[in-house]
Amino acid sequence: MDESGQRDELRSLLEHVRRARGFDFSGYKRASLERRVRKRLDAVGVETYAAYEDHLEANPAEFKELFDTVLINVTGFFRDPEAWAYLGSEIVPILIERVAEERPIRVWSAACATGEEAYTVAMVLAEALGEDEFRRRVKIYATDVDEDALLAARLGSYPEEALAAVPEAMRERYWTATPGGFVFRPDLRRSLIFGRNDLIRDAPISRIDLLLSRNSLMYFTTETQAGILRHFHFSLNDDGFLFLGKSEMLLTHNNLFKPYAMKWRVFTKVPRLGLRERLAFFSGQAPADELSETYQHLREGAADRAPTPQVVLDANGFLVFVNRAARTLFGLAASDLGRPIQDLEVSYRPAELREAIAQARAQGAAVTLGPVHWTSAAGDPLDHRIEVTPLHNSGPDILGISITFADVTEVVRLTRESEDARRQLETAYEELQSTVEELETTNEELQSTNEELETTNEELQSTNDELEAMNDVQRERSDEVEQLNRFIEGILATLGVAVVVLDDQRTVKVWNAIASELWGLRGDEVDGMPFFDLDFGLPRDDIRSAVDDVMSVQEPRTATVPAVDRRGRRFDCTVRSLPLVDDSSTSFGVILLMWRDEAEMGTIMGRG
Repeated sequence: MDESGQRDELRSLLEHVRRARGFDFSGYKRASLERRVRKRLDAVGVETYAAYEDHLEANPAEFKELFDTVLINVTGFFRDPEAWAYLGSEIVPILIERVAEERPIRVWSAACATGEEAYTVAMVLAEALGEDEFRRRVKIYATDVDEDALLAARLGSYPEEALAAVPEAMRERYWTATPGGFVFRPDLRRSLIFGRNDLIRDAPISRIDLLLSRNSLMYFTTETQAGILRHFHFSLNDDGFLFLGKSEMLLTHNNLFKPYAMKWRVFTKVPRLGLRERLAFFSGQAPADELSETYQHLREGAADRAPTPQVVLDANGFLVFVNRAARTLFGLAASDLGRPIQDLEVSYRPAELREAIAQARAQGAAVTLGPVHWTSAAGDPLDHRIEVTPLHNSGPDILGISITFADVTEVVRLTRESEDARRQLETAYEELQSTVEELETTNEELQSTNEELETTNEELQSTNDELEAMNDVQRERSDEVEQLNRFIEGILATLGVAVVVLDDQRTVKVWNAIASELWGLRGDEVDGMPFFDLDFGLPRDDIRSAVDDVMSVQEPRTATVPAVDRRGRRFDCTVRSLPLVDDSSTSFGVILLMWRDEAEMGTIMGRG
C-alpha cells in the first residue's frame, strides 16, 4: 500500500479510537505515534492499520494494550534531580513568599502518569513548609488521560526499587513500609487530588501557582503544543511558575512564557494587560467684546510679523493685506495692494490659486494644496503647503479670502529621508525576518529532533523495563527447572540402580551417577549419543530387541545378560526396560534399569 493509503487507514483508526474510547491522538507527533501503534500491530500479528481496527472491534480488551503502548508512562521520583534541587532551593521559597498565607498554594501536575512527580512535589513543599502548614495550605491537582495510570497514582503505593531516588530521610518521613512496598502517608495524601484531564480537549485548571508538565509536550505536534501552552497560560497566576522537562524550551512561544531559569526549564507567565480608553474633551469660547483700537493695531502688527507668509483678498478678489514674510518671499510691495489677485505672479506661482479660491468660495470651507514644490526668485528649492480659507462675518457672507503658505521644505526633506530610511529598514527587516524564520525553522527542527530522541529514549527505557521483567520471569523459570532437575537427580540416585533414559531415536537423555559408577562413562560424555553406539561392558545387541519391543508394544521387558563393569569384573546384569509415555499413552522413549543381584531384581520387579 502506498503512503497516502497508509495515512488514510491510520486516520480512520485514530477516529475509531476517539469515537469508541474518547482518546484523541490526532495531536500526537505522527512519527512517534506510528512507531508505537506499529508495535501493537506486530504484537497481534496484523500488517495494516485497517486490519488492526478490525481487531480492536473484535477484541475490546486490546484498547488497554494500545493505550499502555502509546501513552508512554515513563516517570520517576525526583527525575532530573538537579532540576528538582533548584526548584526546591530557589523557586519554592519565592512561591511561598508570594502566596498570601490565607489562600492555598495551588499546584498542577499535568500528565502525571502514575503519580511519581505529584508525590515528589508534595515532598518538596512539605520540606519547605513543614507538615502542618503543608496540610493547611497546599492543594496538588494531578491529572492524566490514562485512567489505569491514575488508578495506580491514587493508591500511592510503590515497590521499594521505585523509591531508590528518594532521599533516605524523606523516605522515612513521608512513606510507610508495607509487605507490598511503600505507601505515602495518608494524612499528607489528602492534599493530592487525582483526576482525568485531556490536555488537548479539556478545560485547564485555573489559579495555579506552580504548574509541572515534564516531558509531555514533546509528544505533541507544534500546533497542539501551542494550544496546550495557551491553556497553561490561562491556568497560571501572573506570579506563578511553569516547570517543564529538559527537552522543552518554548523558544517559539515567548509571547506566553519567558525563561526564569532556562537551564532548569523554569518559566514565568507573560501577562496580557487590558487596554483602557482614555477620552479628553477640550472646549473654549472666544470673547465677544469689541476690540479696542489698541488691540486692533496690536493684532495687525502681530499678523504682519507672523513667520508664515500670508496674503488676504477682499470679497472681490483684490489684495488688501500682505505680511512681511509674504512680501519677502514673493517680492510684493505696498503698491500691489488693491490689485486683483489674477494680475499678480503669486496667483500662479508657486501654485495655481484661482481655482482653489473659487472652490473655497463655493464650499465655504478651507482648501489645502500641496505640499507644492517650486523654486523661489532667489533660486532656492522650496516646498509649501498652501491653505486657502474663506473669511466670514457673523453671518454666511464671505468677507474675503486668507491665503497662507506654510514652509514645509524641511518636513518634506525629512519625510523623503524617512521614507527612504523606512524602505531600507523594511528591506532589512524583511531580510532579518527571513533569517529569523530560517533560524526558528532550524530551531524547531532541532527541538523536534531532540524531542524525538527523548521520546525514543523513553521508549527504549520502557522496552528495557519490559525486558527486565521478562528476565525476572525467565530467572524464576530457570530456578524452577534447576530445582526440578535436582529433584529428579535425587530420585534417580535414591533408586539405587543404574538408570538410563533413551528417547524415541535411542539417544541417551539421562545417565545417572550409579550408571557412571557401574560402566565407567560420565553423563556428560554420553548425553545425546546413540545408546547402541556406546562402548562399555554391556552387550547392547542382546537387549536391542527388548528395547524395540518396549517401544512398539509399550510393555515392560526384563533380560539378564553377561556384562563387565568398569573394573573389569564379570557379572550377570539384569536389564529392566520400561516404556516412557505421555498423558495420551504415546511412547516417546525407554527407561532402562540395570542391577547386579537377585535381591535388587526382586525389589525393582516389585516396584514395576
